[in-house]
Amino acid sequence: MTRVSVVGCGNMGGAFLKGLARTGSHHLTAIDLDPEALEALEAYADETTDDTAAAAESDVVVLAVKPDLVEVVLSDLDLSAEQTLVTLAAGVSRDFVAERTEASVVRIMPNLAAETGDMAAAATTEGLTDDVRGLLADVGEFIEIDEALMDVSTAVNGSGPAFVFYLIDAMKAAGVEGGLAPDQAETLAAQTFKGAAETVLRDDRSVDELIDAVCSPNGTTIEGMEVLWDSNADETVIEAVGAAEERSRELAEAFDDE
Repeated sequence: MTRVSVVGCGNMGGAFLKGLARTGSHHLTAIDLDPEALEALEAYADETTDDTAAAAESDVVVLAVKPDLVEVVLSDLDLSAEQTLVTLAAGVSRDFVAERTEASVVRIMPNLAAETGDMAAAATTEGLTDDVRGLLADVGEFIEIDEALMDVSTAVNGSGPAFVFYLIDAMKAAGVEGGLAPDQAETLAAQTFKGAAETVLRDDRSVDELIDAVCSPNGTTIEGMEVLWDSNADETVIEAVGAAEERSRELAEAFDDE
């Protein structure tokens, strides 16, 4: 059983720990100075504490604090070369963290769907171990990338859930306008996105081929797709991802300049 400590149990750290707890395959320690954050994880963690020294007993330590707290927290963490430190801090380079700890370091960008086992994540190839691969697989899907691609990954899978929520809400609004109750429309829209995403991940066909499979000649779907094809919807989504990527790059540069 892998011993895992999560240092920083806010939204992302808490979601990651809850996702790992679903498997029952890990000994989990939640570490945070906020008693309310620890209380929220009591049902999921084997131990909760405000003492970072507890991380010394873990095989893998997940650093899930805000970027401006990384250096302070690292100064309190006494880790060994036999341990692996997984940093989730946006905009903080792997080298910055590695220079401040004896542990092996890997940087990942997950998202909040880790809580339900549906996370999308990117992990730097450098520092990535089989233990970490196992943890990531327990809470979703992940890709291995060069750290230079972490900004675009942050935009696609880190910021991406908000973009998807926006589109789900638009489909919900269309359903309500057509006469569905809000909860009915939300269920249909959200489950449709979930099912479509699973199909993309599990089916060997390309996205374009899947669209063709849904579009019957002279049917309802092709009529709707004609509207989308004639619009700038795809360009707008690309611009949104690009804006998030640029902001990620700016934050990283600002942090490096400190």
